[in-house]
Amino acid sequence: MHMSHLDRLRAVFRSSLNLPSDAEVDGLEYRAIPQWDSLAHMSLIAAMEDEFSVMIDTDEMIDMSSFAKAARLLERHGIGAAAL
Repeated sequence: MHMSHLDRLRAVFRSSLNLPSDAEVDGLEYRAIPQWDSLAHMSLIAAMEDEFSVMIDTDEMIDMSSFAKAARLLERHGIGAAAL
């Protein structure tokens, strides 16, 4: 079965932040949970770049402070993930 871009993004978030496979991530924000610290943020960025074959620049890294912003970032890179 083909996973949507949002499902793939959710999986990247769960994996990078060591969250359970059923964890709700759509409303997640940076530092709202202990797992999403600065180190996990860099891991998350790298995982997103790998999963979606994009290059995320420094300004985007800094601005990406929530799941919703991550989805919008992907949309700006031409990936239809922003239909939250």
